Amino acid sequence: MRFLFLTQYYPPEIGGAQTRLHSLAEQLLRLGHEVEVVTARPNYPRGRFFDECGSRFYVRELRNGVPVHRVWVYPAMGSGMGRALNCATFSLTSLVGLCRAKRPDYLFVESPPLFTFLPAYLVKLVWRVPYIFNVADLWPDAMVEHGFLREGLLQQMLLALEFWSYRKAAYVNAVTQGIREVLISRKHVPAEKVLFLPNGVDLARFQPREPDLRLKRELGLEDKRIILWAGTMGYAHGLEYVLHAAKMLEGHPHIHFLFLGDGSTRRDLQQLKTQLNLQNVTFRDPVPIEELPPYYSVAECCLASLRALPSHEGARPSKIFPVLASGKALIFVGRGEGARLVESAQAGVVVPPEDASALAREIRRLLAERGRLLRLGENGRRFAETHLPWSTLVASWLENLRHAPARSANAIRISLTP
Repeated sequence: MRFLFLTQYYPPEIGGAQTRLHSLAEQLLRLGHEVEVVTARPNYPRGRFFDECGSRFYVRELRNGVPVHRVWVYPAMGSGMGRALNCATFSLTSLVGLCRAKRPDYLFVESPPLFTFLPAYLVKLVWRVPYIFNVADLWPDAMVEHGFLREGLLQQMLLALEFWSYRKAAYVNAVTQGIREVLISRKHVPAEKVLFLPNGVDLARFQPREPDLRLKRELGLEDKRIILWAGTMGYAHGLEYVLHAAKMLEGHPHIHFLFLGDGSTRRDLQQLKTQLNLQNVTFRDPVPIEELPPYYSVAECCLASLRALPSHEGARPSKIFPVLASGKALIFVGRGEGARLVESAQAGVVVPPEDASALAREIRRLLAERGRLLRLGENGRRFAETHLPWSTLVASWLENLRHAPARSANAIRISLTP
C-alpha cells in the first residue's frame, strides 16, 4: 500500500502536525507500507528558512527511510498577508513535488492550511486516486475566533472552499472526537465518510528517566524546580497569562518557568518578560524531537495552555502526550476535550483559561505536594501505555480504513495489505 503525504509542515520543523505525520509515516513503514512526502522547505515557526536547504527551489531527501520532496514557499510567521502568501505559495509550488512523487494508492492531505485541498484535487483528477483530508483544526472557524479573519465575503468564500474540500475527499479524518462531532453535526460530512486518528506518542522515546543534571547546569537552573513549556508559542495558547502567574510567584525563588520553542508570539512574550522584570522565566530555542527527553527529565511538571475559544472545546494539544509518557504531572490550562482527557487519566490538574491567579495558586499547591506530583506522573505514564501508543492507533486506523465504504472506483480496487 502506498501513501503520499501532502503537508506544508514536516520535520525538522517542530510542532503538532510535524510530530503527528512523522510518527504516522514511521508506523506505516513498520507495517510494511510505502510512504512519500511532499512538503515545504522548513521555515515554521521561525518565518525564515532553515540553513540546510540553502536557496534551492526544490530538494529531495531521504528522512528516516521516507522520500521527502521539499519545495520553496514564501517564508512567514504569524498572521496577515505574509502568512497568507506562505500558504498560497505552497499550494502552487507543491505541484512540483507532486509531479516528482510516485502515484500513490491514497493521498493523505494535512489541513490546516485549507488551501492544500487545491493541489490535492488536481492530483485526484490526474491520477484518479482518492484522497484523505486530515483535519487537525477547523479552518476558517478558528481564524475568525483568533481575530485573523473578519466575518464577511472572504469568510464565506473560505467556508465554501472548506465544504468543497470535504465533499470531494474520499474520506475526512479527524484528530479529536470534538472535531469528528463538528464535522458530522455542523459541517454535514456523512458519518461513514469520517475516519478517526487521534494523536499518540512514542513510548520508547518518551519515558520516565533520571533528571539530566548536566542539562540543568547548562541551563543555570541547578537549584530550581522547573515548570516546562515545550512547543510552539502562538496566540491560541494565551501564554501572557502564564507570565503574569510567574510574576505572582516571584516570592518563591525556587520555582522557574522554562519555555522551550518558538512561534509568532515569542517576541511579544520576551518583551512582556522584560516589562514585568521577571527573573524566574527563561526562553530557549526549540530543539529536535530527539533532544526533548532530557528537558522533560529535569521538569517538576509541564504546562499546556489554550485560550477560552469555542474551537478549543474539541482540541487535544499534541504537546500533552510526551508529558504523560515521560511520567510528569501536567498543568492543563483550558477546557473541553483536552481537560477531560487529563482528568480522566488523573495525570494532572486543570486550571480555568485566562486566569493567572488561579494558575499561580495551583502551581504553589502542586509543588508543595511531592507525593502527589509523583502519583500524577505515574498515572499519566500508565494512561499513555494503555491508550496512546502510535502502533496501536495506526493499526486501528488502518483497520477502520479497510472496512470503510469505498468512496470511488479507485478505492474499490485498493487492498490495504502491504
